[in-house]
Amino acid sequence: MTWLAGTSAAMILLAGGLHARQAQPVAVPTPSIASASSSQRGNPILPATQALFDGLVASDKMPGIVGAFGVGDFPTQFVSAGRIADAPTAPAAGPDSLWRIYSMTKPITGMAAMLLVEDGKLNLDDPVSKYFPAFATMRVLTSPDTSLSSVPAKNPILIRHLLTHTAGLSYNISAKGPLLKEYERLGILPGQVNAQVEAQARRARPTTLAEFANRVASVPLIAEPGTKWSYSIGLDVMGAVIEKASGMPFDRFVQTRLLDPLGMRSTYWSVPASEAGRLSTNYVFVGDTRSPLDPGATSVYLSPPRFPYGGAGLVSSARDYDRFLHMLANGGTLDGRQVMKRETVALGMSNLLPAGVTFGGIGGGTGGAMSARMGFGAGGSVYLEDAPNGGPSKGTYGWGGAAGTIAWVDPARRMRGTVMVQYFPAEKWGLRQSVPAALARDMARMMPR
Repeated sequence: MTWLAGTSAAMILLAGGLHARQAQPVAVPTPSIASASSSQRGNPILPATQALFDGLVASDKMPGIVGAFGVGDFPTQFVSAGRIADAPTAPAAGPDSLWRIYSMTKPITGMAAMLLVEDGKLNLDDPVSKYFPAFATMRVLTSPDTSLSSVPAKNPILIRHLLTHTAGLSYNISAKGPLLKEYERLGILPGQVNAQVEAQARRARPTTLAEFANRVASVPLIAEPGTKWSYSIGLDVMGAVIEKASGMPFDRFVQTRLLDPLGMRSTYWSVPASEAGRLSTNYVFVGDTRSPLDPGATSVYLSPPRFPYGGAGLVSSARDYDRFLHMLANGGTLDGRQVMKRETVALGMSNLLPAGVTFGGIGGGTGGAMSARMGFGAGGSVYLEDAPNGGPSKGTYGWGGAAGTIAWVDPARRMRGTVMVQYFPAEKWGLRQSVPAALARDMARMMPR
């Protein structure tokens, strides 16, 4: 993941720039459009990062961008530029603006699962069939790209396989041929794009997480469970397992055990009408031409989904996601409140891949390119060694979203970062390289000469 190169070293400057202030727990501000606008004064501690963001907007590469960067318990540094949509009357982008975080939902679902491990209600090596018996008789495709011919699976799908994309499941964003058609026929489409696409998807999509999981169990796998890393709907199935194991609706469990304790007041499966003014517009690029794909004012995210999508369903703000990362960096506590046990956080951010399975990244997509040997934890990638040139340290955990959002936490240095933008394809402007480079320039400015 070269998009993190230099990030850890660069963020040391946050502690240096704030050393005169003793960190104290602070009340979470009530989000508002006005508070987003107030962030437009620029960030004097991170001038190179501010200049990068300003330049991206000034050159019309995007309407707006927000970053949240922190170290330890010093105040989070927010860097913002532009607006949440192209319209000149759109609110300024800021810490409380709302963004579709897509696959950055996965680490939240992963940590929700780890809470059930902490509670003794889940075990990483439990078979999924313990919760959904239909998974007891899985089959494996013999030619995944061309045929639905299959043979009986030799291994059961385990909880750790769902968390680490090693269950042998696929994704409608990557499946091909007959398998893709089968996913579409069964409505195995756990995500939202816009109202038009949603109207088509809802015709086939199941209405509950349990029904979704059982339909997934009826489709052959692309690989033997526990033998291959393949990006998948595993975290969506994990949501169904969390629901079954906890005895509580999945979204309520996440709200009760993570969002509420962390004060994440701007993280939603469905954005309330009262907060619609903070919701960004999502865009799509064809070449360098940007067009609105899901306008904030009429977004599909203003209506409840069929069920909560654990792999790609949340909308959040830079302030909120920073609080989630801050808790992880602190080993499970935030503002003096324990949300998860330290050992639970450490396990979730460790390499949970089955023996013999490696994570090779997914190119320029959501995972970025690799700069060091990596594994995979509960819904996010994990550095297995220190990256070169001052990059992330061993144990750095994170993931990104399909609309360009980025998040990482370096627990060894208690550093974290979130970047919020909103466009497809995610790697259009190379933020996973340019943001760390700007942070590194900010660090160099503060170093003694």
